[in-house]
Amino acid sequence: MKAYKKITAGLCAAMLCLGMAGCGSSSSDDKKSETTSKANEITMKEEDKQQLEETSSKLEDKELENKTIKFFSHWDMNPGDGQVVPPGIQMFRDKYDGKIEWVQTTWDNRYDDLAALVMANDSPDYFSAGDMDGFPKGAIKGMFQPIDDYIDVNSDLWAPAKNVLDGFLFDGGHYVAATGAYPHYVCVYNTTTISENGYEDPAELFHNDEWTWSKFTEMVEDFTDPENDVYGLDGWWYPYALSNSCGKPFIGLENGKLVSNLEDPNLAKAQNMLEELRKHKVGFDRASNGGSTRGDGTTGNGLGTYQTLFIPVGLWGIENSPENVTAFGDVEAGEIMFVPMPRMDDSDTYYVTCRPDGFFLVKNAPNPEGFAALMNCQMLAASDAKEITVKQLKDDYKWNDDMIAMRQEILDLANAHPIFDFSEAVSAELQNVMVQQVMNATSFGEDPWSTVVESNKDQVDFYLDEANQKIDVDAEKAKDAE
Repeated sequence: MKAYKKITAGLCAAMLCLGMAGCGSSSSDDKKSETTSKANEITMKEEDKQQLEETSSKLEDKELENKTIKFFSHWDMNPGDGQVVPPGIQMFRDKYDGKIEWVQTTWDNRYDDLAALVMANDSPDYFSAGDMDGFPKGAIKGMFQPIDDYIDVNSDLWAPAKNVLDGFLFDGGHYVAATGAYPHYVCVYNTTTISENGYEDPAELFHNDEWTWSKFTEMVEDFTDPENDVYGLDGWWYPYALSNSCGKPFIGLENGKLVSNLEDPNLAKAQNMLEELRKHKVGFDRASNGGSTRGDGTTGNGLGTYQTLFIPVGLWGIENSPENVTAFGDVEAGEIMFVPMPRMDDSDTYYVTCRPDGFFLVKNAPNPEGFAALMNCQMLAASDAKEITVKQLKDDYKWNDDMIAMRQEILDLANAHPIFDFSEAVSAELQNVMVQQVMNATSFGEDPWSTVVESNKDQVDFYLDEANQKIDVDAEKAKDAE
């Protein structure tokens, strides 16, 4: 008997949506600022603070003229209820007496609101690069500025992230302060659901190099039972995550130029797989839920009730307190687990869709020195304080050793074979085409991939040529200036 019959959907608890979500509130709430840490954050242990103090001695000793930096986003970087203080933020607080002021916006309005602030000479300091929709668009439009005048990207401190930093070059400048590549999606599942249905554990399949598209397809098709509201897949991002697992983004950046991969044969294989999954109705029926995923779309709703087999989502979704991840399952009971997206059957590589784990410096930022101080703390913490993050995951978030080990394996994969997809980051016009007509076409439409490509490739190429011409013009200006 399937495990979902043991519990009703009403027992699902909504988890707190962390930053880096690909979907957020679309309400037009007034922007507001918050400068203090949350009352219910989990305080870092004293021995860990002591270790960070010793580690931070590698950073420049200086007094910040302005100790507050303004973060503009739909999510708060300050830790909230039940969340630990990350090492980078703790180091910024202790080393520089730094504070992060959250300037709040909404998901839908963030770029319009940011443009208005920049034009009004009221810029915040920094903006998340993790949603993969800001570069090169923000550089072309002058919303962001290079970090090179404030951060020494060629220093030993930033050497571990140099390949990622160089992936976001425009007009000779680095536009993202990133500590490395971070997985955009992992494939999260509930171990109880796997065992109750007699499936092989995806983690074991992965370690045996047997976690393939065909095995994945076999499992989701077998599990799906629409009459009982049971589905193999859910979440906003599974078409995107599965597609990129072929090793080719829809829109890539090669040798400084934006390129379309719509006619790539491996991308076609991925889209054909997604078309077959649609025909087998393995995805949650959004039409029955007002066009949304189960729950609010950014949590693990369906996993914790054993009604969904897999939900691709960022690690941010489960890097949280046990109380905030109950929609995925009981983490303390070992129910929550994850793997990379499956590999192509005829490939020997697990490709990981990535985002830069970092931030943009906003044009005319009032406190770029404070921003640089925080970013240096973040980089040092990422390279020299990894064990503190692991301790927090185990002690405070109740992760088990298997989760810790898998997290590191996926991070290694992400930095070895990163896939950066710029489909939503070139222009509003191209983003509309890609989101509305291309990226989800085979998962939710009726046309085969060949028809989708034929109908959209000329328009996609036009917008890419337009952006590349702008890049060329700025490159020539830079040469003339030299």
